[in-house]
Amino acid sequence: MSKVGFIGLGIMGAPMAANLLKGGHELFVLQRKPLPPELVELGAVACASSAEVAQQADVIILMVPDTPQVAEVLFGEGGVAQGLSAGKTVVDMSSISPIETKKFAARINELGCEYLDAPVSGGEVGAKAATLTIMVGGSEAAFNAVKPLFELMGKNITLVGGNGDGQTTKVANQIIVALNIEAVGEALLFASRMGADPGKVRQALMGGFAASRILEVHGERMIKRTFDPGFRIELHQKDLNLALSSARAIGVSLPNTATAQELFNTCSAHGGKAWDHSALVRALEIMANYQIGAKLPE
Repeated sequence: MSKVGFIGLGIMGAPMAANLLKGGHELFVLQRKPLPPELVELGAVACASSAEVAQQADVIILMVPDTPQVAEVLFGEGGVAQGLSAGKTVVDMSSISPIETKKFAARINELGCEYLDAPVSGGEVGAKAATLTIMVGGSEAAFNAVKPLFELMGKNITLVGGNGDGQTTKVANQIIVALNIEAVGEALLFASRMGADPGKVRQALMGGFAASRILEVHGERMIKRTFDPGFRIELHQKDLNLALSSARAIGVSLPNTATAQELFNTCSAHGGKAWDHSALVRALEIMANYQIGAKLPE
């Protein structure tokens, strides 16, 4: 049994933490508000600060929204760095800047501790089912030591390379997902406006080379108009901002990623920050003045 710390008990973090407890580990969590009842029942130990979490645990896991929050949790007043001692491991499972990740890792390494960046893909469903894809950057020794914990939270677990490479892989993942959502939205909007049944079109496409998880899951959301968030638009906007800013820093153009970001921006401007990211299609519908599945104009 390991002593594990967990900071960030949101829509993803809470079920991930629960799976660690179910795996038999002692879990120390940062308590900013009442803990989720499941974590209390499973025996999570509440701590008053990130530093206290780091003092109590051997492996400290972060799952917070963005780069500034990771910086604050690690190096702010009462942060993780203040509670670390040599030999401990920090694992950041948030999705943040690859460039800043390398800086964070260097600072933690200076304290005699290991650092892994290990962002995830799979959403709330994957977090609850412990089927997340986990993309890891860091040393092989640290990865092997922490892998049993990863296996309680995910299925497809890959050590990609050194620090920052996990975050780079996650950004690449989010580019692909956004562009696939856009492609599925355009295809279903086109088919529906042409007079075809979008549900039947999706069914046919699922049997061919265009089949994908995005077409399967988000295509259905677009047709049924079920945009309750599994992954919020505002979070995907954050990820594409990371992609575009990192690309600028290395002189790479990502024109289609920029277009997808503009479509997300349109959704946000229409009150959609908390919509599921599949609702990107609503920006396309606004431009077309037509909604998938709607009766065709006379």
